[in-house]
Amino acid sequence: MAKVELERITVRGLDLCKEVIGQQSFTSYFLFLLTGTKPSEKLILATDATLIAIAEHGLVPSVQAARMTLAAAPDALQGAVAAGLLGCGSVILGASETAGLLLVELLKKSESSAESLDQIAHNRLKEIRESRATLPGFGHPTHKLGDPRAEKLLSLAHEWDIAGPHVRALEALERNVESVYQRKLPMNVSAAIPAVLLDAGFPVGALKGVPLLARTASLVAHLLEEQLRPIGFKLADAADEAIEYDGPI
Repeated sequence: MAKVELERITVRGLDLCKEVIGQQSFTSYFLFLLTGTKPSEKLILATDATLIAIAEHGLVPSVQAARMTLAAAPDALQGAVAAGLLGCGSVILGASETAGLLLVELLKKSESSAESLDQIAHNRLKEIRESRATLPGFGHPTHKLGDPRAEKLLSLAHEWDIAGPHVRALEALERNVESVYQRKLPMNVSAAIPAVLLDAGFPVGALKGVPLLARTASLVAHLLEEQLRPIGFKLADAADEAIEYDGPI
């Protein structure tokens, strides 16, 4: 993607110093690196909003892992950041990718089916529940009445005229999830992120990159705070106090 020469650096055909630095935001440049083309304003808006939505959410496992790693190895900021990112899987952060693939699947099926999108969503939800698989993008341990981040992102998608087929597929899932699961299971931000991004033109193969990039920024902030106001060992002490030994005596 880049060529480095004696007097210039070229990135995807553009002179980095003459045509990029000072002329693009980081979000715009990130999208340019991904696609090789100038991103639309709507794609920039959507990506910026989703990055902000998922960057920080308190002392979640990825943050605790990073802070405790820095406490143990204060000279390895990069290791602490890596420790936080290594735990980003199907439950934490990675659900955005899984939810996005589910939306793509529903839309693909709707292209070759006479069934309505709602019926397709209902049937797929039944399959997921019967297989005891996790439903990506729904439910949250704290936001039991609805994730405010998801509500905001979808509101902006409509306001910015971004909402399209992927948002409609998500809304079909949301309408049918309670009837299938027989309980309220509110949408969370990991469902809204891919719906908005994909409708804005974001490449599906890079969906997991958005939460990873966003959380990296937050981890660096946590790790600076860890240097100034350390809690890494306090987190370890809290774990000891919360759990009692129940092994052989």
